[in-house]
Amino acid sequence: MSSKADQIAQAIPARFVMLSGSEDAQTSADVSNVNTFELPNPAGRAGGACTSTLLSVLNNLGGQHITWIDLLRRMREVLRQKGFDQVPQLSSSRMIDVNHAYELVPPSTNQNGGAKRAILIGINYVGQKGQLSGCHNDVANIKDYLIRNEGFAEKDMLILMDDGKYHNPTRRNIEDAFRRICQYSKPHDCVFIHYSGHGGRVPDRDGDESDGYDETLIPVDFKSAGQIVDDDILKMLVKPMPAGVNVTVLMDCCHSGTVLDLPYAINATESQMHSNDKFNMGMLDDVQSICCIACLGLLLGDILGDFL
Repeated sequence: MSSKADQIAQAIPARFVMLSGSEDAQTSADVSNVNTFELPNPAGRAGGACTSTLLSVLNNLGGQHITWIDLLRRMREVLRQKGFDQVPQLSSSRMIDVNHAYELVPPSTNQNGGAKRAILIGINYVGQKGQLSGCHNDVANIKDYLIRNEGFAEKDMLILMDDGKYHNPTRRNIEDAFRRICQYSKPHDCVFIHYSGHGGRVPDRDGDESDGYDETLIPVDFKSAGQIVDDDILKMLVKPMPAGVNVTVLMDCCHSGTVLDLPYAINATESQMHSNDKFNMGMLDDVQSICCIACLGLLLGDILGDFL
């Protein structure tokens, strides 16, 4: 009988790490002036609190390393200083020693010639009720950071924004982007995914959420196409990503703590990563069923072989 960690590694072959600006029950915030976060050349435009805070911390390191837990704590401190009560959270597909150095691009990517790709999604919901003002600016700031500090190339970034210039962040386009990045990615590649927009919660469809709710991303056409549920993100992005790929996700939206349904988590008030209480091993049943069918097939092959 394989261990829980083995079952998770089999079901989720890639290394996923997600930074989120709030826990599932919390809302995120739109910042009216990102100058207060000392971003590089923000031009006074609005931005999301989580994105602005992360970039503020990283841009003030001065080349020094920072651990994962210190990153979470510094983010929370910056948010508190600005009057926000959000609690940043880190979740992962593998148990992480949070006292190790934060890294977006692992050394293996550069050492083995791995590709660096990004999906950047910013939705202001222009002209709709609940319109935001900072999500496009979030994408611009993240894009600049990735190019300047992490060695990404703009040609390897897929940008979705409702600004009339880039691909529209419809449900279909977002889901297609998730599927395509899985198809393109290979071992040693580094993937960064950023979402800045509305997040939501809907009643759990299949009983796999302990709090009774599925977390969602809200595309620009949600009124006609619906929301993107965490269960579907797990199936189209998290599980299909090939082994050996390193994926970092930044979710700047409400109710984002477990929107990827990853099995391990820690927030800025804690000191050690632990099993995510909201992760249900039943989410892996499809993978376990495939393994059982394969084993049954081998057994039947052996039995039938005796008669041939």
